[in-house]
Amino acid sequence: MFFSGDLAIFLLTSVLLAMTPGPDNLYVLTQSALYGSKTGVIITLGLCSGLIVHILAVVIGIATLLTTSPAAFFLLKVIGASYLLYLAWRAFKAEPISTLKDGASLHNSIALLRTGFLMNVSNPKVAIFFLAFLPQFVEADKGYVSVQILCLGLIFMASALLVFFVIAMSAAKLGKWLLRSACAQNILHTFTAVIFILLAGRLLFIQP
Repeated sequence: MFFSGDLAIFLLTSVLLAMTPGPDNLYVLTQSALYGSKTGVIITLGLCSGLIVHILAVVIGIATLLTTSPAAFFLLKVIGASYLLYLAWRAFKAEPISTLKDGASLHNSIALLRTGFLMNVSNPKVAIFFLAFLPQFVEADKGYVSVQILCLGLIFMASALLVFFVIAMSAAKLGKWLLRSACAQNILHTFTAVIFILLAGRLLFIQP
């Protein structure tokens, strides 16, 4: 992985996935539009710190599955691909929004960090997504599977952090533009669905 072109593909995919509509980036978008970029940045730090928990969970579980249990790895692929296809279906069926729902006005930085952290950690879909996504880019024959997964997770987290910061800083204008354009929202939803379908297909054909 460390010397492979797959790393560039992983980085590009991570950025694209962070950009496509989802609970986390939409939450950053809406709260930044409502309460300013500072609120969005602090929530982003909380959300991304929650990713560390999911990364460590994957490191502990997936490394063993990849190296010792082909049957478990196959089951994981099926579960992961099924979940990705479910996400694709959800994206295709998503309706454009016309108004931003007002959220709690949080002014305390610790409260904002806690909100983002708990929102991420308490979402089991994030853990399942990591289980489905990260193993696709692991090269078990090069060894150090746990280290590879940890590095991939940190790269994904850094990509999300960068993208969410940009969203937070530009949310005032971006949020208003998206609300005015149902077509733009539909394009983003379709793009999200296509990415998840491609990832599901790739996941089904990879080998442990």
